[in-house]
Amino acid sequence: MAGKAVSGPEALSTPLLFAVLQATFSDVHPFCDHILQSDQSAMDKGRPGWVGRKACARHVLTYSAGQLAASVAVTRTLGFRPSWSALLAGTAVNAVTHYVIDRREPLKKLLRGKVFDKSRYLERSTVQRRPGVVDDTGPGTALMECDQAAHRLIGVLASLTTAWIATRSVRRPGGPGR
Repeated sequence: MAGKAVSGPEALSTPLLFAVLQATFSDVHPFCDHILQSDQSAMDKGRPGWVGRKACARHVLTYSAGQLAASVAVTRTLGFRPSWSALLAGTAVNAVTHYVIDRREPLKKLLRGKVFDKSRYLERSTVQRRPGVVDDTGPGTALMECDQAAHRLIGVLASLTTAWIATRSVRRPGGPGR
């Protein structure tokens, strides 16, 4: 099938589509999370109140747009044609959880809880960027490492969600290819 786009049930193999999406989500994550994000959003998204919520929402919007564009470009280039509902569902999984994680306090609460018990790690793994000021957020901190780990884990769920929705009609009795 050289030079011809693969379509139909043979193209919508759930494991293969999952792998393509997972690689895409994982590899575009740093670009969407750090480069597409404005400096102002990066500085304000963890602040309390409307300033923080709006900054975080702006960041999630640009992050999600970048992720969706990359997902469409990669899947289409490789001959996959997942539905828009599947692509948007995976994007929504990442967007909603990204917002919650990047507001910082919900993630800190989860990490300090009994399940993970990361209080000491969060307190000890900080940085000093300015004389006399210790930061517990941003590069080099435990919170940043945990933030990125959570985003990557959610990327697996988003990839799985997208692949499952995109291929479910192929798996259903009476669906295409049956």
